Amino acid sequence: MRDRGSASAAIDECTSRIPGLGENLRKEGALVELNRLGQRSAEAATVPWAYLRLPPFPQVAVRVLQLANNENVQLHQLCDLISTDPAFASEVLTVSNSLLYAPRYPLTTILQAVAVMGANTLQGMCVTVGVRSYLGKAMSYPAMRNLWRHNLACAVIAGRIAESGSLDNEIAYTAGILHDIGRMALAVIQPKGYAALLEKHHGAPTSMLEAERELFGWDHCEIGRQLIGDWKLPESFEAVVADHHSEPRTDGAWDLGEVVKVSCAMASALGFTASSGCVTANYAGLLDALPAQERAMFHPDEKTLRSDVARSIHSIESD
Repeated sequence: MRDRGSASAAIDECTSRIPGLGENLRKEGALVELNRLGQRSAEAATVPWAYLRLPPFPQVAVRVLQLANNENVQLHQLCDLISTDPAFASEVLTVSNSLLYAPRYPLTTILQAVAVMGANTLQGMCVTVGVRSYLGKAMSYPAMRNLWRHNLACAVIAGRIAESGSLDNEIAYTAGILHDIGRMALAVIQPKGYAALLEKHHGAPTSMLEAERELFGWDHCEIGRQLIGDWKLPESFEAVVADHHSEPRTDGAWDLGEVVKVSCAMASALGFTASSGCVTANYAGLLDALPAQERAMFHPDEKTLRSDVARSIHSIESD
């Protein structure tokens, strides 16, 4: 293991890659927390996945994801599963009655929610509830709330883009909620340290990946890929969490991963950034990146889409 001086040098190297990060952190005292993480990350780079000791994600949400992706699943199986956790079931029922889903009549039982929403909608709903529960006390940090809202914005936009084309909009919403699950894991491991990193980050998303690897030994894309594999979810979700910061494909292919790449960038362009100093793309340029069919059907202007996304986020947060 490196000594304290070596760990400090690693932090200095890390913060130097993000303009202004090191100086601002020292001024505000947050470097103490990052130094402590840096000492651990030097060891983390050489130890296995188990080193991170991630708290378990709500297992009901994971099982719903697994079952919902089984074409032979019976709705009563989903109902029975969700009902095994009364607190989780209560939150799912509350979200299902929110303005985001706007059922035609109040849903009073999980059986009603499952029957009315269907498996694909239900999995996105359960992951939304699961992520919020997973973050728990970390949501007390403003930076974490911004991260949560970025995730929701990405999910809402992904659903809108997908329904403009041939992809399932509910699956796209779920993919959007899952795309930053690796960030959520880092937030749960070290809420104070990760909040400090988010608050002081300035630059492109890829520079954040470098900083995460220095501090934790893993970046959030790598962690997300591992989690999706551990949960035995479809490979399409693995590509979403692992590659959402990579360059768009140039072969004309359009799949779930490409939808989330654009949606993630659009969420940031609209002001729903994962970190306040994140460099964002031009919204008009992102619209041009959509395939012809999606571009023709997905037509909200920047102001309208921002307002629609903000309302969707509010409807979930106010339930």
